[in-house]
Amino acid sequence: MAEEIRIAKETLEQYVCDIFQAAGLDKEQSSIISRHLVLANLRGVDSHGINRVDIYTKRLDLGIEGPTVVKAQKESASSMLIDGSGGLGIILATKGIEIAVNKAKETGLAVVGIKNSSHCGMLADYTHYAAQNDCIAIATTNAPSSMAPWGGKKGYFGTNPFSYGIPAGEEQDIIFDMATSVVARGKITLARKNNQQIPLGWAITKEGKSTTDPNEALDGGLVLPVGGPKGYGLAFLVDVVSGLLTGAAFGPHIGSLYNDLDRNQNVGQFFFVMRADLFEPLQEFKSRVDQMIREIRQIPLAEGFERIYLPGELEFAQAAERERRGIPFTEKVVQELENVGRRYGLNSPF
Repeated sequence: MAEEIRIAKETLEQYVCDIFQAAGLDKEQSSIISRHLVLANLRGVDSHGINRVDIYTKRLDLGIEGPTVVKAQKESASSMLIDGSGGLGIILATKGIEIAVNKAKETGLAVVGIKNSSHCGMLADYTHYAAQNDCIAIATTNAPSSMAPWGGKKGYFGTNPFSYGIPAGEEQDIIFDMATSVVARGKITLARKNNQQIPLGWAITKEGKSTTDPNEALDGGLVLPVGGPKGYGLAFLVDVVSGLLTGAAFGPHIGSLYNDLDRNQNVGQFFFVMRADLFEPLQEFKSRVDQMIREIRQIPLAEGFERIYLPGELEFAQAAERERRGIPFTEKVVQELENVGRRYGLNSPF
C-alpha cells in the first residue's frame, strides 16, 4: 500500500454502510452513520471519521449499543426530551435535530435534549442541517472526563464541543464547530494510531507536565481548555445544558467510549433551534448575513495572513477538494477499517 491512500467518498460510504449492516443495524441507520462518518473525513475532521468504526462496532458486538429507538420522554409544542436508551449517538442526534427543526418551523423556536446517548460524532453535521432548513441552531454535547477545570490537575469536564449554524443567502452558510478544549481528544487518539507526535499545548501528562507524546496525553493525561479560563467556562455551560438539564450523566460520571465496555455512556446532547425569520423576513436576514460575510472579507489583512476565512469555510473547501480527489488516509487507518470488515466477512473494496 502507498503511504497515503485516497478513497472515493461513494466507495468509502458504501463499505462503512455494509459494515454497520453486518454488525446488526438496518439499512437506514447504517446509512445515517456511514454518511456522517465519511462527511467528517470529507470536511477534514478526521478525528471523528472512519477511525471510529472499530470502537462503534465493537460496542455493537458487545451489546452495549444496538439498533436505536427514539423515545420522547417529555414533549411540548416547542420542546422534546429524548431518552436514547443507550442507543447510538449519531442516530439519536440526527433524529433530534430533525425534530428540533420541525418544531421550530411550527412554533418559531424549539429545544430538544437527549439523554442516555453515546458519542454523537461531529456537531457541525447537525447545525448545518438546521441552516439548510433556514434555521439558526446551537448544538452541544458533553463528553467523558478528560479536562481539568482551570487551575486544577484532575479531570472533570470532557472536551464538550459547541457548534452553531447560520443560514446565508448567496454565500456559504456559516457553520462553527469547536471543542472547548484546545483540541478534540479524538485528534490525539488519531495521532497515536498514526505514530505521530502532538503539538505542545494540546495536553499535559498525569503529572501535569506539557507533552508531545500522545500516549502520555491519553494514558492518564489531560487535554487543556481553549483560552484557559474562557474554555473552562464554556465547558461548564455545555455540561449544564447537555447533562444536568437533560438528566444525562455529567463530568466524570459519563462512561468512556473506549474503556467502559460494559455500560452505556449516558452522554447528553442539546439542540436550540430558531427560524431565521423569527424577527425579520427571511430574505432580509439572509441578505444581511451575506453583507456581513462580504464586509469581513474586505477587511485589510494582518501581517502573515493571506485571507480571512469565515467560520466553517475551511471545512467546506476541504470537503470540495476531497470529494474531487478522494479522501486521504494513512495505511494504518485503512488497515484498521479493513480488519473491521473482515470480522464480518466483508471484502475490502480498496
